[in-house]
Amino acid sequence: MKKHLYLLLATFAGFFSAKASPGDTTWVQAQVLNNIRHYGAYDTTIAFPSDTISYRKIYMIYTLGETSCPSGDQYCHQWDYTVQNYIMTPAGDTLELGRMITPYATTYPLTWTHRYIYDVTDYYPVLKDSATVRMFYSGYSWGFTANIKFAFIEGTPERNVLGVDKLYDGSYNYGNPSDPIDNHLSPKTKTAPAGTVSAEMRYNVTGHGSDSTTGCCEFYSQDYRVLVNNTQVAQKSVWRPTCGYNEIYPQGGTWIYDRGNWCPGEFVHTNVHKLNGVTASTPYTVDIDYSFNNYTNGTHHNFGSYTNTAAAVYYGSMNHTLDASIEDIISPTNYEGYFRENPSTIPMIRVHNAGSSAITSIVFSYGVKDSIKTQYTWTGSLSAMADSVLALPISGSVQALSLNGGNGVYPFVVNIVSVNGITDNDQTNDTMQSNFVAAPIWPNRIVVELKTNNEDVNGNVGTSSSISDASWIMTDMTGNIVASRTNANCSTTYSDTLWLGSHGTYKLQVIDGNCDGLYWWAWQGYYSPGSITIRKTGTAGTIPLNGTSYTGSYRQDFGCGFVQYFTVDGNPTAVPEVANVNVSMTAYPNPASNAVSIDINGLSNVNGTIRVIDALGRTVIEQASHSSHQVLNTSLLSSGLYTVVFVDENSGNNKLQTRLLITK
Repeated sequence: MKKHLYLLLATFAGFFSAKASPGDTTWVQAQVLNNIRHYGAYDTTIAFPSDTISYRKIYMIYTLGETSCPSGDQYCHQWDYTVQNYIMTPAGDTLELGRMITPYATTYPLTWTHRYIYDVTDYYPVLKDSATVRMFYSGYSWGFTANIKFAFIEGTPERNVLGVDKLYDGSYNYGNPSDPIDNHLSPKTKTAPAGTVSAEMRYNVTGHGSDSTTGCCEFYSQDYRVLVNNTQVAQKSVWRPTCGYNEIYPQGGTWIYDRGNWCPGEFVHTNVHKLNGVTASTPYTVDIDYSFNNYTNGTHHNFGSYTNTAAAVYYGSMNHTLDASIEDIISPTNYEGYFRENPSTIPMIRVHNAGSSAITSIVFSYGVKDSIKTQYTWTGSLSAMADSVLALPISGSVQALSLNGGNGVYPFVVNIVSVNGITDNDQTNDTMQSNFVAAPIWPNRIVVELKTNNEDVNGNVGTSSSISDASWIMTDMTGNIVASRTNANCSTTYSDTLWLGSHGTYKLQVIDGNCDGLYWWAWQGYYSPGSITIRKTGTAGTIPLNGTSYTGSYRQDFGCGFVQYFTVDGNPTAVPEVANVNVSMTAYPNPASNAVSIDINGLSNVNGTIRVIDALGRTVIEQASHSSHQVLNTSLLSSGLYTVVFVDENSGNNKLQTRLLITK
């Protein structure tokens, strides 16, 4: 599951009361582990509902928590351990329903919890009658708790699941020439059940361990292929490039490092691949092949490994022709899985096409429950079984709460009014509700103080004349930049005083280009600490941002950055004082080939030098700049990523920078 595809529920009560009539949801409690105290399997046998009822959705909710450790337990809550959740049936089926990694949680209070919600509808054939739920904990230190329960929501699924076949389950060394991983991922022969229209493979794979050659497999990107009847149907990298955007932050440990399809504290992405060529009642072979990208550990010891589980799922025909489904509310919500995106006044939802026909328009109605709703018509193209994350126009009722300083928790509701101009075939998935807190109200005159560290845009230790990797941009709700601090110098403090409008909502985006925040414990003795502070003018008190820790203290180790929405409601007292915060440079087209246009905005008198710098730090183009628009000849440049820098001769403070991709 990609970050924006998480099937997460902001509030279980709101979600299920909105999406099912009373009595339509059956809850099944599985694991209740108040203290995980050993490595290995934790089994609980439970009774699922029988297969006499049709369920539209089945969710597994895994809640991770903390408990105290005995005195002397050195690594309590401290490590990132793999957690696998299995279903085991009397017939011998053992299938992994979902996987996650524990966070580095040493600084969190014992009241901390985090919910992981998995859509396990595809496993309906084995989630019935008596079965055993197994949680496999790979840790050697303790302090975590776990609670697992299932929600069965009655209704018609988008397509019936006809069967599930286990394909693979095991952790195997990679790079061992005497025992290649392909020995353990050998072709499997299966037969799809009668009535099968389509088939997919659900594949969970994570890289662990580190050899002395490349860092495989935790810190090494490797490709695999999926073959059906010896024909390749998919290829994918075992890699997670977004750990710096982790929703659980800050953490201890090396939480910002990208890894082999996992990040500490996050879901493990389930890779779903269509098994093209599979037909009903006909045997076929399926194979996961790592030999596409050959690799051998040259030292022949300390092998890393990949932990693999895979299942083939067989489906019947689509049950609806026209069916739009609201799958998720990303904002506004107080669900901890969308910590970075909230609080927000901009509704953002994920919509799924659960029908067989393409969707070209959807009319939405949304806002605070029991208030005047905003209506919006989305137009586009959403093919069958596709998803789309939609940012809806600002909700008047949500914004009003913020402007009026609303405190407390409020219900937000979004509803599908019509699809393609007519009533949706299945209206049971047309409404969703979340609980949220209003975005804060700030004074219209604030000071944004950015203290950059000495890390430059390339991740090197820079000087006071180097361009920092840290910046911030503030926009209004129409997307116009009202202030920014970009192309800042390293080891420099900038205090920008802003006068904002008398009434409205704004978005502050704080960005760290190297995804390691303004300060991180691992950089001690290498990079100097930086910080960002928002305060009222004339006072030393700070305004709380979303980038606070779970203990409430202000932290700067936010990874790649964060977003803060806020409202202002007051009368501006003067014109903005921010010096040159709207100065910017753009390069287009990007990617470019033989020529690129450079626009410099916000300077009344352009007088400086433009330099194009390659990945080795060499200046490959240098050209005087006396116009806000000019064209550079890039025909002699090789394909690759370049840095474009403008240095203003009139003011050393105006150093602009952007990235340029050259493709030939």
